Amino acid sequence: MAASAPTEVSTPLLRRLHRILQQQADLQGQARRGPMQLKAVGAAVVAAETEVSQAATALKKARMVSDEKQLQLQTREAHVADLNRKLNEAASNKEFTLLKEQIAADEQANSVQSDEIFEILERIDTLTGQVKEKEGLLAEAQAENEKRVAEIKQRQERVAADLARVEIQLEEAETEIPSVVKADWKRLIEARGEEAFAPIEGESCGGCSQTLTTQVASLLMLSKLTYCPNCNCILYLPEDRSV
Repeated sequence: MAASAPTEVSTPLLRRLHRILQQQADLQGQARRGPMQLKAVGAAVVAAETEVSQAATALKKARMVSDEKQLQLQTREAHVADLNRKLNEAASNKEFTLLKEQIAADEQANSVQSDEIFEILERIDTLTGQVKEKEGLLAEAQAENEKRVAEIKQRQERVAADLARVEIQLEEAETEIPSVVKADWKRLIEARGEEAFAPIEGESCGGCSQTLTTQVASLLMLSKLTYCPNCNCILYLPEDRSV
């Protein structure tokens, strides 16, 4: 990938290019995380909405059961009233006794039904409280969601502006790259981004830790465009190393 004859490229330029590419990669990562963050904060609202819906459904079912049982009780009470009317009109002791027994059985059933209705009404009160509680939590989640969405969107706007600025800086810095290696540079950056560069660390490549030869070190000291023989990163001297 390197040119046949090493091309001179200033060390400060390589440092600057790498720093700009790192900033660009970081900002691009932040931009990609924005939609995921919006989805995450929206999930809390969806969960709260689900809980409200489930609580409301349970309340609706309890009310339906209550209405049904109260209708049954009204029908039975009407039946008991009819039996009492017949009891007053009984033509014989046998008929009177049978009606009396039937009235007692129905009244016992009505008593049980009344207890069941009372329990359901208590459950309805509990469920009504739960619905209100869930609705309150939903309102809080919606308010928090609106706040977080606004914060994320503002941050994304700043990221977009910073990214545009960094890309302009990159374009300006790229104009200083020697034309003889610019095509290779473009291909390498498009393929590897910020990972196309690596400072040397001690006597090794900062990208793959490959120990560098004296020849490679000498080329770097002469500000020659140098690639790691192992990972093909563009190497450069860090600021604490002499050019």
